[in-house]
Amino acid sequence: MSSSMLAQTAYAATAPVRTSRGTEYAAFQKVTARMMRATVDGVPLAERAAALQENRRLWTVLATDLADDANGLPDTLRARLLFLAEFTLLTGGHALREEGAMTALIDINTAVMRGLSGDGGMS
Repeated sequence: MSSSMLAQTAYAATAPVRTSRGTEYAAFQKVTARMMRATVDGVPLAERAAALQENRRLWTVLATDLADDANGLPDTLRARLLFLAEFTLLTGGHALREEGAMTALIDINTAVMRGLSGDGGMS
């Protein structure tokens, strides 16, 4: 086997490299999909609570990063995202009892994913 083929074989098995935006998108995608599955009729309350807790953890990590002075995002965008984080954390407590609250959280996460994908949240 030639050295070129050995190199191709060695690198073919590696995971794709993600940007920080791609990593954030993947985290939102995973959490949002779990929340969507938790809205199906007949899903146990414990599964719904676990999905909401995972969403809470995601938004807490995001808010912590946004509050850091080293965060490179423009101040206005950081402020808007911090507002969304606060709203999401407060709404998460209502989502166990209210279907509409869970839908609002899913909609917010979906809008953030569109922004992270470069769509600007417009589609």
